[in-house]
Amino acid sequence: QVQLVESGGELVQPGGSLRLSCAASGSTFAISAMGWYRQAPGKQRDFVASLTNGGRIDYADSVKGRFTISRDNAKNTAFLQMNNLMPEDTAVYYCHARSWIESDYWGQGTQVTVSS
Repeated sequence: QVQLVESGGELVQPGGSLRLSCAASGSTFAISAMGWYRQAPGKQRDFVASLTNGGRIDYADSVKGRFTISRDNAKNTAFLQMNNLMPEDTAVYYCHARSWIESDYWGQGTQVTVSS
């Protein structure tokens, strides 16, 4: 089993920056990829970014050029650097991990609010 805990979400002004963290524990050796999803009120959960153990990175079109995903393998922690934040980025952000046997794990979510 893998446990994921997100942190770093808070209220920020438009144009500001925020860095989210996702700490993985448990059977971390089984993780093959990590990523981030987000869900706004009344909306479905959408893909944001992902990073495989082999270094492949993918981003949603809405965040390309503004968000950066990274991972510290030694600390079993993934990050999402968010720059030039806009009100439409407001959502609960969820950390995601996939294992080598294609099991999926989710964090509890962290709230990001972009508002003046």
